[in-house]
Amino acid sequence: MDIANVSSLSTALSQAKSGDVAGTLILKKALDIQEQFLVQLLEGIPQAVNPPHLGNSIDVKM
Repeated sequence: MDIANVSSLSTALSQAKSGDVAGTLILKKALDIQEQFLVQLLEGIPQAVNPPHLGNSIDVKM
């Protein structure tokens, strides 16, 4: 194998690794944004308040 080929292969692998790192960072940022959106969405849902007489007994008759 020629030295020039090794050098170009090394450069190509380095660029591919840089591209993978950039893609991973973009994915992480997108997931962070999605998490923030979902937290805001869930906080906006009103809490259900059940009357005090509900959930105090179980009907086990068949």
